[in-house]
Amino acid sequence: MEIKLYNSLSKTIETFKPVDKNLVRMYSCGPTVYNYAHIGNMRAFLFADLLQRVLRVVGNYQVRWVMNITNIDDKTIRDSKLGSNFWLKEMGTQTENPHENLRMLTEFYEKGFLEDISLLGINLKHLYSMPKATEYINQMQELIRKIVDNGFAYVSAGSVYFNVSEWRKGNTYGRLFNLDFDNLKAGTRIDTDQYEREQVNDFVLWKAKKEDEPYWDFDLNGESLPGRPGWHIECSAMEKELLGLPFDIHTGGIDLKFPHHEDEIAQSHSGYGIDPTVFWCHNEFLEVEGRKMAKSFNNFFTLRDLISKGIDPLDVRFAMFSTHYASTYNFTFDGIKGQRKARYRVQEFIYELFEESTGSIHANIDELKNNIFSELANDLHTPKALANLFSFINNYEAKNLSNESKQKLIELFKSLNDIFEIWTLEKKKEENKQIPQDIYELAQQ
Repeated sequence: MEIKLYNSLSKTIETFKPVDKNLVRMYSCGPTVYNYAHIGNMRAFLFADLLQRVLRVVGNYQVRWVMNITNIDDKTIRDSKLGSNFWLKEMGTQTENPHENLRMLTEFYEKGFLEDISLLGINLKHLYSMPKATEYINQMQELIRKIVDNGFAYVSAGSVYFNVSEWRKGNTYGRLFNLDFDNLKAGTRIDTDQYEREQVNDFVLWKAKKEDEPYWDFDLNGESLPGRPGWHIECSAMEKELLGLPFDIHTGGIDLKFPHHEDEIAQSHSGYGIDPTVFWCHNEFLEVEGRKMAKSFNNFFTLRDLISKGIDPLDVRFAMFSTHYASTYNFTFDGIKGQRKARYRVQEFIYELFEESTGSIHANIDELKNNIFSELANDLHTPKALANLFSFINNYEAKNLSNESKQKLIELFKSLNDIFEIWTLEKKKEENKQIPQDIYELAQQ
């Protein structure tokens, strides 16, 4: 089935066609492993997972999905230093080696991240690669050399900066996020990995060595520049190495449009001579109880926080699919309870499909499948797809359906579970209805 997606680059919904026949090459900005990912981060990963599943099941494509692990940036370095909360709360062993401390921090939280997304129904086998930034330092350095040689970067105080002004002379800077250059704050250079949207500055590609921080040797045209890569350059190098350019789809949260993804376009094109990707797909923000999620509002949650409150991760997955990815999702605890009931409603219907019955009603399962798949193919409209499913369940009782209809429904649910990954496709297990003696005695009292 033909897939249509909203492309942040063209700002329109376009018919998707892979660059390379039936193979879709897709890159997702992954976690920065300095702490546990919060549920706002998780929405971006669930969106990417949904997209690659729809491409496989509905579009019938092969998908080569890459999600990076950012294990070197300002935050990971900050929190790997001795005396940080990581060492005080999580680890007892400290070393004097900055590289070793960084490795211990990032591997600890990478393990937690993989555990979390697995609980959310993301199948790690679907990922072609999860590259760590520190494994691609040589490729980053080679890209920086090309950008410098092409005249779009310069060295200052041991660091290398991308020259935005020089890039803008012949290219557009602000293709993903409309920028008002006349009213934006002017500045010289940004040395941090992240900066505000109202700043348009030369951004760092390579950061000079600092005391007590991990660093790598870097020879740039005969000049020694020990240091480490900037955050933006990491994705550009890994994309090229693992997927080739241009690849098909780049995903991420809407907060990454600028500066991160805009900088990716500039540095990839200035170094490799080509845009990194064809489609840019971004998911909207997540709010909690109608407010921006923030620790100051006491509404900041990781998946582990929700599990400690008795919430099933699959209810979180299902709930996030109840809102279109391009709309703000408002997480509420009442909403999760409602989605849990809805998920169980479908599960009970599935259980009944496996029960023996003498029903004779023939339902049009092909039409149901087409309606659901059409909505998913139309820019991943999960709310409308699920609405079609619930409408069917409300109109038919499983026990009244013919065996032929029930069997076709089971096959449909197998396909839907390949996309949603939230239901059990089997006969309901018999519950132990034996009343424990102590409970019986309490009831008697």
